[in-house]
Amino acid sequence: MSPMLAQATYIATKIGEAFAILAVAWLLTTLLRQLLKRMSTRYDIAPAFALGLRRGLSTVIYITALLMFLNRVGISGSVVWTTLTGFVAVGAVAFFAAWSVLSNIFCAFLILTTRPFRLYDYIEVLENGDKPGLKGRVVDINFVYTTLQETHANGDDTVLQVPNSQFFQRTTRRWRHEPEWSRVVREQRTAEGAEWQDAGGR
Repeated sequence: MSPMLAQATYIATKIGEAFAILAVAWLLTTLLRQLLKRMSTRYDIAPAFALGLRRGLSTVIYITALLMFLNRVGISGSVVWTTLTGFVAVGAVAFFAAWSVLSNIFCAFLILTTRPFRLYDYIEVLENGDKPGLKGRVVDINFVYTTLQETHANGDDTVLQVPNSQFFQRTTRRWRHEPEWSRVVREQRTAEGAEWQDAGGR
């Protein structure tokens, strides 16, 4: 047998094996479908569960068959798998980053439409029922953050930028008018300012 004929025979054999693998995968998925259909009828399995199980097992079978097919035609399955997992990892990170931003934008839209609170309301974002949380006066609502202004007894004014999605993951307490804790701090600061004025006038 000439080298050219031997090489052609080898290539034809590899291609035949590759397509045989795909045919076996198709046959396995067909048998799996029939088996799950009979089991669902006999054991009264929920159709949604049977459908999800069939799709999951079929995906595993086809992925395995594809890797074996590529290996038979001369493409290393490990290289394909490494490339595929790399793309999946990058896609997952990009999706997670985009989803974080998109969820805050969507929650901003919900805040502006459902109006759980409004500008200049006093609110508190509770960690749970028995612990104090983040609180302050709403001074700004944008597509990513809601800004709360904190007032401290020592005269400092700070702001908290709370991601909009947090308001739909935790309980929010709302005051329509100035609450006691803010009024006490304001009166305390006013009294201290008056004392300084009196001391300066003496």
